[in-house]
Amino acid sequence: MRTPTTAQLRTAIEVLKKFEERIDNHATHSAMQVPDARLGEDYSARIESQTIEQIARVKTVMAQLESWRDELKQETRQRVTQHV
Repeated sequence: MRTPTTAQLRTAIEVLKKFEERIDNHATHSAMQVPDARLGEDYSARIESQTIEQIARVKTVMAQLESWRDELKQETRQRVTQHV
């Protein structure tokens, strides 16, 4: 497997940001559809909990990709500095 470019990593990070927005929007829409009864409150709480967990996972992956991108940028800078 080839190492991705910093541009490819940047694109992946942007896709994950959009995915995070989509998860949040879907949860908001789902919660609005729940009836105002006790069972609905329980379901809304479950939706919220699952949404928080999913977004946390996405943010973890984004952070890992950002770290990888920063490492690649640093390596590139070091190579350029060594060639000069």
